[in-house]
Order: sequence, then structure tokens, then C-alpha cells
Amino acid sequence: MLWTGRHRFTLDDSVGEFIYFGPMVFPAKSKTIYSCNEGNYSLWDEKIQAATQMFKSGEKPYSARYVGSMVSDVHRTILYGGIYIYPADKKSPKGKLRVLYEGFPMALIVESAGGVASTGMFNGSVQRMLDLVPTSIHERCPVILGSARDVRLVVERYGAGSFNKSVAKAPKPAATLAGLGAVGRTPSFIESGFTTKAEYEAALAK
Repeated sequence: MLWTGRHRFTLDDSVGEFIYFGPMVFPAKSKTIYSCNEGNYSLWDEKIQAATQMFKSGEKPYSARYVGSMVSDVHRTILYGGIYIYPADKKSPKGKLRVLYEGFPMALIVESAGGVASTGMFNGSVQRMLDLVPTSIHERCPVILGSARDVRLVVERYGAGSFNKSVAKAPKPAATLAGLGAVGRTPSFIESGFTTKAEYEAALAK
């Protein structure tokens, strides 16, 4: 089955059905919203602290929105733009969110919606979340995800080029599609390795 992107459905109690609202992607112009549990501020590293202070300062500070439920906060972040941060801290140096069933699912949705999902500084380097290779079911990781604009503002504090380590490396379209097509079927969007549906569809049209 072909991957068809992210789509919005809302439950209509009057008919007892989920109503389709259309595709779900980051807006072309993201709102200035940051989302994190600032109760842990004193436990964060100085880069995360500085980034949070930056969001709150200036002539037009960012708005703070934090539900405390990752799904709700990430859902809002995709709809309106901005950034969601749950970094490592002194109490949880490996982060608190689980890689396999919290980090990976949200990272896949965020990236496919046009955003970026990074670990920030983790195990000595900044990494793309979906590049992690967990070794146990409940392994944890830090989470920094959202619009490219805002993720860049945070992770670049760890050094020039850190943002590039947080984004997917684009495959060679012809080679990828030709290789998968050789098995006798059209590769799905996920199998193709493309980072956006538009790139995938353009390659298929060639």
C-alpha cells in the first residue's frame, strides 16, 4: 500500500463518525510557539536554557504552550508551527521519552509533515532522531522537533553544522526507485527514502 501522508480526522459526535479535514502539514509560515516543561529549566544544559530564554525575549517573544501530553503538543506544533522540546537533563541524561514508541512515531510524522526531529546533544553528538539504533525496548532519548526554522535555532547552538546532522539525507531518486522497481512492484513512499511526498511523486512521474 502506498504511503499517502498525514491526514486530519475529527470525531463528529452527532453522527458517530470521524470526519476528514484534509492533509496535515506544517504551515508555510510557522507561528512563534515553543512548548516545553520549564519546571525542569535548572536541570537543562546551558544551550537549551539559552534557547528557551531567546524564545521568551526580544520585541516579539514566542508564545508558550505546553499540555504535558506529547501527542497533543506535537499535534499543535504541526498545525501551527513552532517547536516542541523535551531535552535530556541532569536527572535524565539520556532523556525521558522512549525511542521506539514515543520518539520514532512522532519523528516520522513530523518529518513527513515537513518538519525536523532531532535529539539535540545526545551521546556526544547532535543526531537525527530516526537515525538512532535502539538496543532495548524501553530505551530513551531527548526530543527536539518542530519547524525547521525553530529546530535550527536550538541545535545550531551545539556548533555550526549541527542542524544538518538532524535532517534526513536525501537518497539518489533514480537509483532508489530503480532498485526497488526491480522486484516487480512500485515502491512505497516510505520504502523510497524520500523526505517529502512531492519528491516521491516527481520521481515516479519520470
